[in-house]
Amino acid sequence: MGLNTVVLAGVTGDLGGRIGLQLMHKGGLVRAIIRPTTSNEIRRTLQAQGFECVESSYDLASLTALCRGADCVVSAINGLEDTIITQQGALLDAAVAAGVPRFIPSDFSLDYTRTQPGQNRNMDLRRLFRARLNAAPIQATSILNGAFSTVLTQDAPILLPKWNRVLHWGHKSQMLNFTTKNDVADFTADAALDRNSPRDLRIAGGSASPQEIARIASQLSGKKYRTIRAGSINTLSWAISLIKTVAPSPHDIFPAWQGMQYLRDMMSGRGLLTPLDNERYGKKDWTNIETMLATLLIT
Repeated sequence: MGLNTVVLAGVTGDLGGRIGLQLMHKGGLVRAIIRPTTSNEIRRTLQAQGFECVESSYDLASLTALCRGADCVVSAINGLEDTIITQQGALLDAAVAAGVPRFIPSDFSLDYTRTQPGQNRNMDLRRLFRARLNAAPIQATSILNGAFSTVLTQDAPILLPKWNRVLHWGHKSQMLNFTTKNDVADFTADAALDRNSPRDLRIAGGSASPQEIARIASQLSGKKYRTIRAGSINTLSWAISLIKTVAPSPHDIFPAWQGMQYLRDMMSGRGLLTPLDNERYGKKDWTNIETMLATLLIT
């Protein structure tokens, strides 16, 4: 790995900002895309951190200009079709037009390549963009990291400290993958600086079943955690359909039913990451399940 220039989309987001800082820490030059509406305060903060800020409204002309001379484009933007397909698509077209050799899309999820189309809206958008990316004349690498560790208590909660329970659907022995955002950012930066990164890289800071999560939470807290089965995977599918009917929220990125769709892909085992590529860049300081749970139980 040498000194590379990386174009980064989504620098003002939580994950994107972490990726950018890791890239600079590893010696990369980061050209961060900011929108015309970005506040002066945010611009000054980014510049003070070392980012080269370049403005774009995600039109092809400005994106192509800012991509020229870059070694890789990393997309960490998140949203629905307008973001994942339209804006990220414009970024891909610009990267190709500017001759950028590599592109990392905003996947950062469970292994949607092995899940069922039509069962998870947000994964379907990534699947649709993947087909477009695969057809483009550019080397692509997707980072698949399971669920962010925050999912344990947020978005689609599994750990329920208030009741000393671990919620699951299906079987309590089903393995689940979790990775912290810091670990995802660290590994993504390595991949962005790797001229020979493969099409897919699968990582997990820690993997555990609901049964194991209950055991670890009990040890850490001194309280007895038990698993609680909400129902079968088929029952979960029925509940998703019901909630989509009564509370569709089609314009929300992560409505309740979307979190349940993600849980279904996790707890059915369809989105399980295997084999893992954790050792590709020699990273040793992965945050494991015990540390994730300790942090969540303390807070």
